[in-house]
Amino acid sequence: MIESKEQLEAAASKIAQLKSEIAKVIVGQEMVVEQLLWCLLAGGHALLEGIPGLGKTMLVRTVADTVSLRFSRIQFTPDLMPSDITGTTLMEFGTQGAASQRFQPGPIFGNLVLADEINRATPKTQSALLEAMQEGTVTAGGETHVLPKPFFVLATQNPIEQEGTYPLPEAQLDRFLLKIGVEYPTREELKEIVLRTTTLSQPKASVAMTGEELIHIQQLAKGLLVADDVLDLAVRLVMMTHPEEADAPEDVKRYARFGAGPRAIQALIAVSKVRALSHGRLHVSWNDLRTAALPILRHRIVLTYEAQALGLTADKLTRSILEAIEASR
Repeated sequence: MIESKEQLEAAASKIAQLKSEIAKVIVGQEMVVEQLLWCLLAGGHALLEGIPGLGKTMLVRTVADTVSLRFSRIQFTPDLMPSDITGTTLMEFGTQGAASQRFQPGPIFGNLVLADEINRATPKTQSALLEAMQEGTVTAGGETHVLPKPFFVLATQNPIEQEGTYPLPEAQLDRFLLKIGVEYPTREELKEIVLRTTTLSQPKASVAMTGEELIHIQQLAKGLLVADDVLDLAVRLVMMTHPEEADAPEDVKRYARFGAGPRAIQALIAVSKVRALSHGRLHVSWNDLRTAALPILRHRIVLTYEAQALGLTADKLTRSILEAIEASR
């Protein structure tokens, strides 16, 4: 709970400092960086989607550097096994021939885990992340091992290359707090990328926040207030993603097969609290909900085959919902 204005300002200043350090390395992508920080400060996981070469891996590494977290990378491939992620039990033999078992932790035992090209692994291997993402534990050899805190999974996938990929099941997609779209840079940003990466001096981010400070800010964000009318708007927003809902827009009724589940409203409130904190406010506003809605709902609304054939997206349906809510306020 935030007890003073100074505490609120200090938290907002820390978040701003974190963004500033990341910007030393990452050119542009301000919204992507902000949404990624929403995930970290809300204690959730993120799925980054974009074509190769947009700096997704560098962004995750830079975030790990600025928050002084233990970084771990897993390159997902079709032959990757679940034990390659979680770890395995090894047999050890002593000098007298006595045998003993020892668990060798896998790369999932980090603070910030990059699951690179997650959709290239088989569903069996993808499912190895489910327990870790939901419970913060790994069960192997009949024993449950607790993962270090804080713990985040930041996964990447390529939206245009579908050959040799395995789409993530809805149950796993729902575990990601946000799905973040990484856009192609502008002309000016491309020039800046070249200037930063083809010279002798390479920019490097400094540590702006410790893991303990990150956990502290997570707790502060949870203590922010949500007024009843704002909570009602959040509930209405999520319920209107369901095609059977009476006040859902016509686009949703026609083009959505299934709407978002309860995790969506949990994510909506958690992210909105972080956004309010980063702007130095003690309460959540409708603007926070509206800004957070797209990355929260874009992987939780299941479209009909007709919508997919027409090239419609979950973002378009979400915008229709937001417009309907604003028109009725």
